[in-house]
Amino acid sequence: MKKLLSLTFTLFLLTTTLKAQLPDQIQVIDPPFWWTEMPVTELQLQLYGDDLGLYRASTDYPGVKITKQYAVDSPNYLFIYFDISDEAQAGKMEIVLTHHNKEIVFDYELKTRESTEGRNQGFDPSDVIYLMMPDRFANGDLSNDSIEGMLESADRSDPQRRQGGDIQGVIDNLDYIQNLGMTAIWFTPMFENDMSPEYGAYHGYAATDLYKVDRRYGTNELYKELVSKVQDRGMKVIMDMIHNHIGDKHWWMKDLPTNDWVFDYQEVGQTNHRGVVASDPYASNYDSTKLTDGWFVPEMPDLNQDNDLLADYLIQNTLWWIEYSGIDGIRMDTYVYPDKDYMARWAKEVLAAYPNFNIVGEAWVENVPAEAFWQFDQEGVDDGYQSHLPSLTDFQFAFAIREAFNEDFGWETGLSKLYYMLSQDFLYSDPMGNVIFLDNHDMSRYFEHIGKDEDHFKMAYAFLMTTRGIPQVYYGTELMMAHENRGGDDEAWRQTMPGGWPDDDRNVFTEEGRTDKENEIHDYITKLTQWRKDAIATHEGELVHFIPENNTYVYFRVHDEQTIMVAMNANENAVSLDRDRFAEILDEFELGLNVMSGNEINLSEDIGIEGNTALIWELE
Repeated sequence: MKKLLSLTFTLFLLTTTLKAQLPDQIQVIDPPFWWTEMPVTELQLQLYGDDLGLYRASTDYPGVKITKQYAVDSPNYLFIYFDISDEAQAGKMEIVLTHHNKEIVFDYELKTRESTEGRNQGFDPSDVIYLMMPDRFANGDLSNDSIEGMLESADRSDPQRRQGGDIQGVIDNLDYIQNLGMTAIWFTPMFENDMSPEYGAYHGYAATDLYKVDRRYGTNELYKELVSKVQDRGMKVIMDMIHNHIGDKHWWMKDLPTNDWVFDYQEVGQTNHRGVVASDPYASNYDSTKLTDGWFVPEMPDLNQDNDLLADYLIQNTLWWIEYSGIDGIRMDTYVYPDKDYMARWAKEVLAAYPNFNIVGEAWVENVPAEAFWQFDQEGVDDGYQSHLPSLTDFQFAFAIREAFNEDFGWETGLSKLYYMLSQDFLYSDPMGNVIFLDNHDMSRYFEHIGKDEDHFKMAYAFLMTTRGIPQVYYGTELMMAHENRGGDDEAWRQTMPGGWPDDDRNVFTEEGRTDKENEIHDYITKLTQWRKDAIATHEGELVHFIPENNTYVYFRVHDEQTIMVAMNANENAVSLDRDRFAEILDEFELGLNVMSGNEINLSEDIGIEGNTALIWELE
């Protein structure tokens, strides 16, 4: 009996101690912890719990002082701002909340920063980015397909539902990605998306908690392990973020901090999806407001970044993920939809804190000027807007290359589309920083789009690997994937990778599991992508191109250490190219070495090229 009483008393003390550390009144603390010696000294702490807005905070922690604190429209939030000086040491910072004679005491952890070596590296034109949707890539942990209490479980019978891919599935197949020649991986968002099954939030763009990895993918710790494992291979990770909207099941939506935290759907409705409005000098207030304040879809409440507390929260969330996980870059979703001054502030503050970092913004607009508007140091912008954004998703590239091999050749059609697209690069402050692609998770797959023409597919990939910019390759491209595997709206181009699930009847991650045709294209893409890793001319070389003639297009990448020549012939029949037309470059060289076959050509003679072929030579 005495032992039982002793055990009971011990449990009572343990419970009391735990409650002192995590008081019942505090349901959410964002961010969950922070670090000393951060590149920014300000920390915003968002506390949520019953009537916390009535309390005021204090701390005696050395090197830390509270600079301001806010109660807001909801009585259940308290926002506390701290200044954390260089003198502050890692440890448990005791924070005391008081309201009349009530007191809440809890510890908040300040951690020691990890070494920056091999982390936060950025990405640039020397990289090739592999884009994947984790839910559709590989299922390495069947135990997290269904999580008790979450609204949706994996359902392989329905392509519009979650399929069960996860972080472990990616880790298991890192050899496959690296062997392709990819140097960076962009994952569509892995934030918690605890949305209703009928919505299909497997895509990750309807976040319900911005500080948590979705448990059906894994844990925050496993995500960090994934980043570390990728970086240990000399590769990089790009995190997909969304600051325009959240999911309607986000925990905020049950009790918004302020009345203007999100825009009122009944008042503004859905966005017009016309990104060009943001840069239109003649745009009406109606159209501008509709773009920025309207909800992306009814299930995605639009965040109001004009709210200073929310803006600080989002910026700090970004810094937290960069510091916690070590990611090398961010792809910001729907970049043109939020308040553009907020986006400029966000980019500026992130890059000031992490100077080696890189950010690519999704600017899905209809023309080159509207795209170029969003890049840093843009000249000729009447309103003086400075975005601070280094990189853009180059949709103009994607539009041009998707038309170039779907049209007959003409003055403005076919291969001419590539020439005209590139000829407008003077509008960009840094066209080399653009992320270029054939397709992505929001577009029909390229092979399907061009009518499953294998020769044109290879030509397009050769162009992607040799022209200016940072190439991005959508998962499955290496298999010349079309829309056969699974179908249904967007899911037609968001297939699962065969072999990524234990019950699949074949495994495309192995040579034996691929068809002969898949192995042929896999080998082509691997060889070309691996070659590009060391081809400095494709990273830094000046682009010199010649006006397309007779359904051919010739261009060079010229660098002090390497010059390459690319010749594209989209005719059915072979052609001979007049070498004298390219003499300004060819006169310096004698031979051209075909990077794929190893064959040499004599550069003093006219150049023959087979039909529907793109050839790449290193000039010697």
